[in-house]
Amino acid sequence: MQVTFIADRTLGRLAKWLRILGFDTLYDPEAADSRLHDLCRPGSVMLTRTHRVRLKFRSRNLIFIKSNDPEDQLREVIKALNLSQADVRPFSRCLICNTPIELIEKESVRNAVPDYVWETQNDFRQCPRCRKIYWHGSHTDRSMERIKSLFEGLDKHKVGGSHTEFS
Repeated sequence: MQVTFIADRTLGRLAKWLRILGFDTLYDPEAADSRLHDLCRPGSVMLTRTHRVRLKFRSRNLIFIKSNDPEDQLREVIKALNLSQADVRPFSRCLICNTPIELIEKESVRNAVPDYVWETQNDFRQCPRCRKIYWHGSHTDRSMERIKSLFEGLDKHKVGGSHTEFS
């Protein structure tokens, strides 16, 4: 399922994790609530923890997030949209600017990554917009374990119900 999310400024860690999962997630911590309307695309889902935003965007697709914990927030989104692990494309978007990242030649990053990384890794990806370089590291393995447990534990872990309003 391809979903575009718009996260308000209270949900920065959730926005980062949605990007890790590969979801197109617009997030601008400096954006005023009024500007969120300008970011909305047809079919996008607004994510908020703010009652003021919830009331203002009542006619839009909206998930009102109740939890303070980013992992529980992810569970609320997954449950509200009935997402499965098959819907995610981990590490396919830039965590900084949300642009899809692209595979690049190893030689092109020789002087842009630490020597040890260049010597031990063969696959590199780069954001064509902000130029950030990504590679498989121990953080990738830890994140994949969290993703796996996120979906495995969905039925076992009680989520403090989200309020979903779809127009």
